Amino acid sequence: MSSYLIEVFRDEKLVEKIKRRLPYLFQLAEGESSRAGKVGMEVGSVRERIIIALLIYKFGESNIETEIPISEPEVDVKIFDEPVSIKTITGKGFGGVKLIWTVDAQRAREFYDNYYPRCDILLVQINWNDIGGLYYIPLEAQKRLFDRIGRENYIKLPKPGTNPRGVEITKEALSSLVEDSMSRKIIINWQKTKINFNPYKRWVDLWRED
Repeated sequence: MSSYLIEVFRDEKLVEKIKRRLPYLFQLAEGESSRAGKVGMEVGSVRERIIIALLIYKFGESNIETEIPISEPEVDVKIFDEPVSIKTITGKGFGGVKLIWTVDAQRAREFYDNYYPRCDILLVQINWNDIGGLYYIPLEAQKRLFDRIGRENYIKLPKPGTNPRGVEITKEALSSLVEDSMSRKIIINWQKTKINFNPYKRWVDLWRED
């Protein structure tokens, strides 16, 4: 299956723009999602919107589907009807990336028992004051690794009695996938910019309007 996502990584002008703009936009996302200096859980949704906006910018709004039914929990967006999952991770390593978010142990088990890779992954590795990246992990590479190492080495179930809020892809599996010959990577230097961010200004301005 040919993926449109790879076009993002082949577009040299866009690659340069991503390197330059993504840290700034993700910094804005953190500002918008912070309270008393702490970044809240909602930052994940804002980051996802930033990546979807990048895809709309590249491929045009009419070719991007964002209204994904809840019955497709892994799919975040569709490009020309091809499903894509958007993942973000913070830090140097590749551990802790969720395949599905759930606190229900039975649902987690059902997901584990029935899981098989079904869509391309766009992975953002955020690593402030250091090097991270934007990765394209094609479905074919995921299937190949899953078939080779097996379910128990690919997926990590939450430990009974804990509350990690989801089922993860193992650190070892994700590390292999980002290094796969079919995967693509944009290296990003995650430096923060001095921003005077006011989370209320936009809403105050809207209240001022008639």
